[in-house]
Amino acid sequence: MLNEDALFYSRVLTELTLSFHIIYATIGVGVPLMIMIAQWVGIKKNDEHYILLARRWTRGFVITVAVGVVTGTAIGLQLSLLWPNFMELAGNVIALPLFMETFAFFFEAIFLGIYLYTWDRFENQRKHLLLLIPVAIGASFSAVFITIVNAFMNAPQGFDMVNGELVNINPILAMFNPAMPTKAAHVVASAFMTSAFILASIAGFRLLKGSDHIYHRKALYLTMKLGLIFSIATAVIGDFSGKYLAEYQPEKLAAAEWHFETEAEAPLILYGTLDNGEVKYAFKIPKALSILAHGTPSAEVTGLDQFSEDEIPPLYIHYLFDIMVTIGVWMMVLSFIFWVGSKRAWSFIHARWFRWLIVLGGPLSILGIEAGWWLAEVGRQPWILRGVMRTAEAATTSGQVDLMLLLFAGLYVVLGIGSVVILSRMFKSNPVERELADRKAEKGGVVQ
Repeated sequence: MLNEDALFYSRVLTELTLSFHIIYATIGVGVPLMIMIAQWVGIKKNDEHYILLARRWTRGFVITVAVGVVTGTAIGLQLSLLWPNFMELAGNVIALPLFMETFAFFFEAIFLGIYLYTWDRFENQRKHLLLLIPVAIGASFSAVFITIVNAFMNAPQGFDMVNGELVNINPILAMFNPAMPTKAAHVVASAFMTSAFILASIAGFRLLKGSDHIYHRKALYLTMKLGLIFSIATAVIGDFSGKYLAEYQPEKLAAAEWHFETEAEAPLILYGTLDNGEVKYAFKIPKALSILAHGTPSAEVTGLDQFSEDEIPPLYIHYLFDIMVTIGVWMMVLSFIFWVGSKRAWSFIHARWFRWLIVLGGPLSILGIEAGWWLAEVGRQPWILRGVMRTAEAATTSGQVDLMLLLFAGLYVVLGIGSVVILSRMFKSNPVERELADRKAEKGGVVQ
């Protein structure tokens, strides 16, 4: 029997957990690659600053990994506690990617520990760099395997439905469902992009606070350049995601674009408001939705008129789409201007106002990631397993979910504040200038 309160609190708690976890998960996926690139550049250029970048980023990364483990464990726990009917139905199908995600994380963690505790123990730094390859691979594949579970929920396949049960399960076919390629690629690319802009935000903030050391300027240039590369990659993959939705989840695309009637040469609607079903104050790009959906301006795009009312996702996901796209395009433009300005010696990229834009880019990128995940999850409603099980059918009937919400919310507050305090104190007590001086003294060389 459906418990409306249990369903509501289950959805709120799941959204809260995913929203908090995605911050640390994104950093956990993206930062290992940033560390590897920084150390590789340092070795290639024989530049101590880039080597130190990798070293300091690794210390901070370990803290975020620890918090990510806690929140990731909470997600696994909540899947069973809050959505028992879903786990009973689909548990056998998603067990393989969940296990592989755990294996990928342990693979990453083992080599991260070895990498962290073997600094300065290799005469050839290239051998030490090799330890980062399994760390970066493990981090990325951890994201891929957990995203496969989400992709299966959007495009379930690899089983037969008999008397309300999933039988004849083919877990490999279920894993390689139609949603998997674009969703996994988009998650990984956006994690790389967001991590680069977060690190750029930190470097920009240090420069604004007067620490105009060449170390921070090199960090800013490297991360903004990487952010530009991965923001372009994310946009390209996003285009493929639109074409996937048009073919496999047309109701989600139509709801996100406020595309109410099936028509050819469909415009792309950005921003605006809804007034009794009428779109007002929107910015429309002629034929762009047809291009996004099918690659040609004359293509017909399925509208919401083709679906029953109880299968249409909430229309507010349009605003989530606007936030995600606007932030992505803004960060791409900002990083492009910075890159071109660095090449052509434009002075304004060193101005305080421009550096503040870079600093704000970190939080904005996190907001963009959040909006993208909310769009992905809310846009699947009313289904938890599209076409098979509705969200209301999957939820627990327990009357204690509201208490769980309060307890987990308290846990996330402690973890969030604690991680920020620890990271701040870690780097304040050991500023880069002091560390460079210490390494200069150790090596008896010159570090500028």
